[in-house]
Amino acid sequence: MIWTIPNTLTVLRLLAAPGVALMFLYFHRPWADWFALTLFVGAAITDWFDGYLARLWKQESKFGAMLDPIADKAMVVIAIMVLTGYNGMNPLLILPATIILFREVFVGGLREYLGAKAGLLTVTKLAKWKTTAQMVAIAVLFLGTGLEYLNGVAMQGMTPDQYADAVSAGLADPIRACGNRDCASFANLLGFVLIWVAAGLTAMTGWDYFRKSLPHLRDEA
Repeated sequence: MIWTIPNTLTVLRLLAAPGVALMFLYFHRPWADWFALTLFVGAAITDWFDGYLARLWKQESKFGAMLDPIADKAMVVIAIMVLTGYNGMNPLLILPATIILFREVFVGGLREYLGAKAGLLTVTKLAKWKTTAQMVAIAVLFLGTGLEYLNGVAMQGMTPDQYADAVSAGLADPIRACGNRDCASFANLLGFVLIWVAAGLTAMTGWDYFRKSLPHLRDEA
């Protein structure tokens, strides 16, 4: 492998994937949430830069083409695993997470079965939108998880309405309040909406790949 800048960015993104989970092992919350969010967003940005720079500098390689989707999938799978745990196995997150993980395993199996014919399952624009939607949704969910932890500390057992009243009375930190609700509620709601959008795009791309592979899955008479 030639250590070009695009290949180096791809390798760093792959290494960042387990780093997101490790943040919660070595740091206390909410620092773990913020470090995980920063690491994930930074790694997601390299997903655009490594491909762009490889094309710009004509440094595209087989190694980069092989490792790039692996790094993307590792980031998404590990981040979803962490988020589902810290969101209390919320069904609003578990269901789309299941769709995303099932699709990734299913398409990976298709590629392995097709072997040399796996080139038929080329990455489409919809698949790129799928990856972008997944990463944006995960980033927002990490933000919501961190804010929710801070709110739990600040609210000290108060309900969101009681907290908002306390903010109005100057008895609570206003930075963590958004109107009549806490900021974490808005971030989590947006994150749940985005992860369902990502799951829908993920299912569509999975079906597209399956449809393209069907002629090669039929037994010969």
